[in-house]
Amino acid sequence: MEHSHAASGTCNVGQLGPSLTSLCNNVTLYYYFMSILDAFIYKKQNIAQTCERITPIQTPDPEYDFIVVGGGATGSVVAARLSENPSWKVILVEAGPDEPPGASVPGFHNTMIQSPIDWGYQTTNESYACLDLNNSCAIQSVRALGGNMVHNAMIYVRGSPFIFDQWAEMGNEGWSWKEVLPFFKKSENNGDIDSVGREYHGTDGPLFVERFPYQPPFVNVLLTAAKEAGFGYNNDLNGKDNHGFAVIQGTVHNGARRSSAAAYLRPIRHRSNLHITLNSICTRVIIENGKAVGVQYYKDGKFHTIRSTKEVIISAGNIRSPHILLLSGVGPQEDLKSQGIDVVKDLDGVGKNFHDHLSVPLTFTINEPDVYDNNWAALAEYLGFRTGPLSSIGTAQVVGFLPSKITTPDLPDMQIIFDGYQAACAPGEIGALQSDGNRQIVLLAGYYYPRSRGQISLASSAPLEYPSIWGNYLNNPADVAGIVKAIETALKITETTAAKAYNMTLITPLVEECSKYTFPSANYWECAVHYLAHGANHNSGTCKMGPPSDPLAVVDPRLRVYGIEGLRVADASIMPQVPTANTQATCVMIGEHAADLIKKDWKSEIYSS
Repeated sequence: MEHSHAASGTCNVGQLGPSLTSLCNNVTLYYYFMSILDAFIYKKQNIAQTCERITPIQTPDPEYDFIVVGGGATGSVVAARLSENPSWKVILVEAGPDEPPGASVPGFHNTMIQSPIDWGYQTTNESYACLDLNNSCAIQSVRALGGNMVHNAMIYVRGSPFIFDQWAEMGNEGWSWKEVLPFFKKSENNGDIDSVGREYHGTDGPLFVERFPYQPPFVNVLLTAAKEAGFGYNNDLNGKDNHGFAVIQGTVHNGARRSSAAAYLRPIRHRSNLHITLNSICTRVIIENGKAVGVQYYKDGKFHTIRSTKEVIISAGNIRSPHILLLSGVGPQEDLKSQGIDVVKDLDGVGKNFHDHLSVPLTFTINEPDVYDNNWAALAEYLGFRTGPLSSIGTAQVVGFLPSKITTPDLPDMQIIFDGYQAACAPGEIGALQSDGNRQIVLLAGYYYPRSRGQISLASSAPLEYPSIWGNYLNNPADVAGIVKAIETALKITETTAAKAYNMTLITPLVEECSKYTFPSANYWECAVHYLAHGANHNSGTCKMGPPSDPLAVVDPRLRVYGIEGLRVADASIMPQVPTANTQATCVMIGEHAADLIKKDWKSEIYSS
């Protein structure tokens, strides 16, 4: 494997993703400050780690033992763990560049959205959601090493054990809560272990998990308001009790984002039996006589192939993984034949079972001036001490999980987040105003046990054309009822004495199409959610894990694709039901579990567990 040893500040120039200046759209007002911030972050090795990045291989070998497609939350884990066996040659095929240095700064967690490395996916033909957006909902997904752990809010929550036990009850042996907990713990290097304890947490894994080093004072206002509204405080939402409000932990270390790629791949960047090719879009799996023997990928305007002697593991995410299978001739035969693709394996569930959490954003003002939270003082504090506004996600650290009683009497299937005080694109001057109005806080009220199911299908046989994505969001009335319950529950917090002290005022415009209903009645919200709700970018399920008796199962409980030898899928797409939480923690767990299964199936002397 090739390596570089450039001096600090010059490492990996040109192979990383876009700059913060460009992600702030090169706005003249921001340009000077953001350019300086960019330069400092790039050179600060304890933040951006530009001299600890992997060096991608330019010309892969013709053959490897294992090919891992996708270097996101799961694929990075699988590649790192499989290459622990020095006798195995592993290649990781990633569609995007390495993580942009600016993504390491937590305050910029929303800035990657709609950037050049965002896939730009949109759903189509929605009948019940995004009705004010031409029936098309956006799906944010980043094309980069680290995947969506490069642009998400870093929130580390696992959800209720009930869901994992439900997976096992569906016939997925080895995936109950008791059986997956060791893999959660194995991945984790918890920096707050004295606070959260060791029963549910680990300290020997690669993935840093800790609280953000800075909380804006309004965090305490929100926690006080939640308590006043009757919702308790929970020190650890990943512990014995998953209910209540908490200042959550994130995938950060000393004020800097640490994705799965940063955690698992950078420390082993000199491992000679692991190769990584970037900006390489996998277009199909090569299947011969019912066995996966390699992949085709597109890079630098050309198609290339590499062969595998043991297995291909697809970890390309909930949209790309089924798309790759379909392009490879694995999927519903009607879908394949309609696009002129030869049927290799008629597997009806490929692309089906698509589902996501949905949330409604409600914007409030509080009686504070609308100042930028990022400025020269914040930058100096961050560079010097890795704390302050740039080191956190603002009030989005306050997360609540509560039961709607729609699913079960006590399942915490509603999530409530208050998003505000974000230190992102700014001109730099201390006290500079974003507007003449008051500061805004966005309340996100979500229902996290979705029943509606959509589908990924081929729009064309052209490998670089996006598939058709039909979310079918809010098709099931229970999903509508769940979001309405979440909204009503969240609004109770804004009506407390603690919130009223800041004159917390709802300013989200009324939905004109729902004006026949009294605001804010349940009937109004039942109408409005069809216009206001959006996906939480936790979409899952399109390569469903299940027993042979499940007609929609794509992989078995060992993640092997039915009917194809030497092919597995390991990512969010295998989840039969999405957890009642943000999905990054579970995706990392799936990577640990998948690597363990593969090693045991090949009787490796080096095991994951």
